[in-house]
Amino acid sequence: MLKEERFDHILTVLRDAGKVGYTPLSADLSVSEDTIRRDIDTLADRGLLVKVRGGAILPAKNPLNFQDRSSYFTTEKEIIALKTQPFIKAGQTIFMDGGTTICEIAAHLPTHSNFRVITNNQALIPLLSVYKGIEIIVLGGIYNRETQVNSGLQTCEEVCSYVADLYLMGACAIQYQYGITAGTKEERDLKQAMLKSSLQQIVVSHTDKLNSTYPFKVCDVSDVDTLITEAASDDKRLDDFRGSGIQLV
Repeated sequence: MLKEERFDHILTVLRDAGKVGYTPLSADLSVSEDTIRRDIDTLADRGLLVKVRGGAILPAKNPLNFQDRSSYFTTEKEIIALKTQPFIKAGQTIFMDGGTTICEIAAHLPTHSNFRVITNNQALIPLLSVYKGIEIIVLGGIYNRETQVNSGLQTCEEVCSYVADLYLMGACAIQYQYGITAGTKEERDLKQAMLKSSLQQIVVSHTDKLNSTYPFKVCDVSDVDTLITEAASDDKRLDDFRGSGIQLV
């Protein structure tokens, strides 16, 4: 079994039971307890769990969260948030756009996080403000009370004045043939601007949004590097995307 597959198993057991032990995991995965200890050390360094005597427990969750629609698919969004963490590195400049999945990622960051976030998402501000090591740059524009994001020409122009190491894109809809699409022109324009101004692009999406479309095309699936969902990477719902060259997590 590959290391990442062991990580997935450990985190799944941890989410279900609230704690994991070296001995049971060693038996489950048919590896030594030393291997399990090293795996748990790695996951602890990533902030995904807290080491205790004989195993690990879930980390304390950031108490601040996005109120609007935040309870929808909560468990699945938490899985996506945990899968995203290994891609975030110290010292990076990161674009983060709108949506509750993006907010869930912010709510589950390790307490020692140290990077810069550039965002149009006002709902991220209270979530990220609790991390002393995170610098927050908020893009200007026209504020939408319903979605809690800024958008418009000013927002896109400001995006173009930066170069980000990573863009975490919240997907509205994604379909293997028609690509990633958005519900409004303003949202499409913002996502395209962040795509052009970033070195690495990761789309985070609940599987409920797969194989669906909206009117405004953002890009082809092949234009982004990675798709992260709550599903296992070998899930049949992801089969249509396997030939596109995108990494499935």
